[in-house]
Amino acid sequence: MNRQKSFENEKPTLYLVPTPIGNLSEMTPRAIEVLNSVDVIACEDTRTSGQMLKHFGISKRLIAYQNFNEDSSARGILNLLQQGNNVALISDAGYPLISDPGQRVVMEATGCGFNVVPLSGCNAMLNALVASGLIAQPFLFVGFLPPSNHDRVKKLQEYRAYPMTMIFYEAPHRISKMMQSCLDVLGDRKCCIAREMTKRHEEFLRGTISELLPVLDELKGEMVVVMDGNHDDYSKDVDMSHILTMVKEAMEAGMSKSDAVKDVAAKTGVAKNLIYDMVHGKGTWKGVC
Repeated sequence: MNRQKSFENEKPTLYLVPTPIGNLSEMTPRAIEVLNSVDVIACEDTRTSGQMLKHFGISKRLIAYQNFNEDSSARGILNLLQQGNNVALISDAGYPLISDPGQRVVMEATGCGFNVVPLSGCNAMLNALVASGLIAQPFLFVGFLPPSNHDRVKKLQEYRAYPMTMIFYEAPHRISKMMQSCLDVLGDRKCCIAREMTKRHEEFLRGTISELLPVLDELKGEMVVVMDGNHDDYSKDVDMSHILTMVKEAMEAGMSKSDAVKDVAAKTGVAKNLIYDMVHGKGTWKGVC
């Protein structure tokens, strides 16, 4: 067991510090205090973060921590912690680890017994969710879907039966294709696209997928898509061959047959007993040739 009492020890600390997603006035006093107190700040882009830190009068040693150099950067941050330094990890905008780098270093830092302390702050996902007009909880954060249509459709099929509200991130040059894939796989659901949040051109587009599709090509800026969950019974339409493939892949990854069935049932919303029967050749599945 790893029991961390964040403020009752003198261990070196890795702080996870959210930064404004657009409006710099949303930087919290505690975030500024922590960034002024640490020895090193790890960031995605030293130029972008340097401008933001300059705005708040913060002058600290900056190091780059990005997805493509995450292995070496994580080792570098661990070395800094082992030397007794306190380190803050920030994103260019938003919350570290939420579709931004940081997962590797957090796992390794906690594994080594260092403090990992999160700060409250900006998060585009939550901003969009609470203002979407859709059911706020439970929700599932997916992040970015695969860029290729084939992989994107395959991933959406896994989420098709989920009853909870789903949240995606998407870039403007892919938003039309991504939403068309959602229409094809999920059906014409209610959704909300939030863009340029906290900025001058902040906008929320609410409606069904088909209502939003005609205007998507004119949109700019990073986007959050909040999608209604499944409120119908899709089980009769599920491609059971895909379900069985998911079970096989889970078992090949090291799961027991029982755990694989439970995992796929949780991911697809298909009843465990139906999957179990099909895996053991005991049942039939309507709509499957």
